Amino acid sequence: MAAGHVHEGPPPRASERTTTILATLVGVVLFVTAMGAAAVWPTDFRYQGSINSAAEGARWVSATVVDVVDDGSATAIIRGEEDAGPIDMVTVGDPTIVIEPGDKVRALQLPDGTLGFSDFERGTPMLGLFIAYALLVILVARWRGLGSLLGLALAFGVVVFFTVPALFNGGDPLVVGLVTGSGALFLLLYLAHGPNARTTTAYLGTLAGLAVTAVLAWWAVRASNLTGLWSEEGAHYEFYTRNVSLQGMVLCGIILAGLGVLNDVTVTQASAVWELRAARPDLDWKQLFVRGMRIGRDHIASTVYTIAFVYVGAALPTIMLVSLYGTGLGVTLTSAEIAEEVVRTLVGSIGLVLAVPLTTAIGALVVASHDSVIQPPASAESVE
Repeated sequence: MAAGHVHEGPPPRASERTTTILATLVGVVLFVTAMGAAAVWPTDFRYQGSINSAAEGARWVSATVVDVVDDGSATAIIRGEEDAGPIDMVTVGDPTIVIEPGDKVRALQLPDGTLGFSDFERGTPMLGLFIAYALLVILVARWRGLGSLLGLALAFGVVVFFTVPALFNGGDPLVVGLVTGSGALFLLLYLAHGPNARTTTAYLGTLAGLAVTAVLAWWAVRASNLTGLWSEEGAHYEFYTRNVSLQGMVLCGIILAGLGVLNDVTVTQASAVWELRAARPDLDWKQLFVRGMRIGRDHIASTVYTIAFVYVGAALPTIMLVSLYGTGLGVTLTSAEIAEEVVRTLVGSIGLVLAVPLTTAIGALVVASHDSVIQPPASAESVE
């Protein structure tokens, strides 16, 4: 074997007939998605009317803290208005919030000129983290990493410019969630992994899991009486006056929360089936399914507790607060503050578990079709 070359099985490629079937299925899905989007397309963008969070005559400013005194007051210089010099700023008086000279803060300047501390500015460190993340993704994953970042940006665009205004406009949250999921997944998967049969297998498997998640979420939200009430009464009232269904937001949020995990599992399963077929071209679809599910079971086991801990981490402050009331474990888990996370975890996990065998079965059928063709062996130079 020549130096610099890696000997490995040739990657399978779906036949023309199979490719046509898959393309037709994706076309049907996109058509249904377009019809659903048209049904809930927002015609009123009232959410764009910003809430006036400042008193009349006041304004929000960015400032740099100059000095802090023990009585809970400080002085700061408004950025862009350095010539005005230090201005008195009132802090929140919370001992857990430590303000030091040099801190970049967001403050409300009152009509009399004084400042009131609101929050720290975190744009610079967060931007630095994002740049480091993006560079590492592109460096390690190369073109696929760049495609995934582009797909992620477009998917968030779908949420901002379709999902949010559609919910504000009174669109059915179940339809909005499914349309968002289908459209966002299409952008994410095909930009990151390319238009091929393996990507389509992952896409169809993810949609199957998403459909299960949506149906279960629709039932669980109503059966569990998840009202979506928040402790922030002002925010609750603001949504109520805009005719936004709080329960609908919970439903749509549960559907969207499952996208990332479902996508991860289905892409992995599709890749596993393709690699198994490349290594063992003699395996039929049943054997591919059985072997693929051996990998899938391990993935299910690890991902289920991964989901649970992700939600526990997000809800930890709420869990600690509820536990202060000294109620039993059952009461704590079924309280309004915790029940939403529990339902989200269970619904997402059920969708995940069902998506694995569905994706594995679709992939096995595709690569083991009787008229599948095999691509020539790839050299090391062409292997990513």
